Amino acid sequence: MKKHKHFIVPPGKQISLDKDYDPAYIDDYSKKKDAQNKLSAGIKQLAIYQDILYAQNTYALLLVFQAMDAAGKDSTIKHVMSGVNPQGCQVFSFKAPSEEELDHDYLWRSYKALPERGRIGIFNRSYYEEVLIVRVHPEVLYKQQLTEFPDGDKIWLSRFEEINNFEKYLVNNGIIVLKFFLNLSKEEQKKRFLKRIDTPEKNWKFSRSDVRERKFWDKYMHAYEEVFNHTSTPWAPWYIIPADRKWFTRLTVADIICTKLEKLNLKYPSVTEEKKQHLLEAKEMLEREE
Repeated sequence: MKKHKHFIVPPGKQISLDKDYDPAYIDDYSKKKDAQNKLSAGIKQLAIYQDILYAQNTYALLLVFQAMDAAGKDSTIKHVMSGVNPQGCQVFSFKAPSEEELDHDYLWRSYKALPERGRIGIFNRSYYEEVLIVRVHPEVLYKQQLTEFPDGDKIWLSRFEEINNFEKYLVNNGIIVLKFFLNLSKEEQKKRFLKRIDTPEKNWKFSRSDVRERKFWDKYMHAYEEVFNHTSTPWAPWYIIPADRKWFTRLTVADIICTKLEKLNLKYPSVTEEKKQHLLEAKEMLEREE
């Protein structure tokens, strides 16, 4: 694939989700099977890159996933990362903040969960909830013990700037940030909700609040557009991934991750002459064993 420019929100450009990005886009793939075969190859390649990333222990990779409910975040993470060694990967799902988390700044809990060098960290939802759900439901701000309650858009503009600075700091320190928005249509979300209701083993995934949040769809779309327009940067651009076809979503995310890791020119650590000598000595000792 590797034609990723189509999915990137150009930094500094004002975009419209409705006009500029098609949730049903599937590129040149006419058959689901073709995409699945390529995904399998991508998963194997990702496993190789992750192994070198872990061994080199220089960079870390942070994957941020945002989406409306039922867009397929969980299944995308499950499938794309299925070949990765769990030792080098960690996933965090951010729910409503706890009392302890509310006693700190809004980035605190995310900072604690950042991946160490050599690891891949995955945020299933993230600090962006602070400019998404909190914006759609501003009453949440009253629980955050702010020093003052700002008027208008001042707080959102301030948080956009803070998030950009935060991500710039991460990238400057070797934590590569890849941000994915799984772009699901409202019609497809309805179909998936109905399937969850009609399928007993999927009932646990559904909550009445999911339907209530659909009433705020337009407000969420506006909030997301504001996020993309203000926080898609040269160091951490947003990728808007079509999500009406899960197989294409998974393929695209895997391809973008592999391409990013490939560009890092990862290499296994070189061994010093002293270390090589130690290895030869160890080999001789093992071969002399009876």
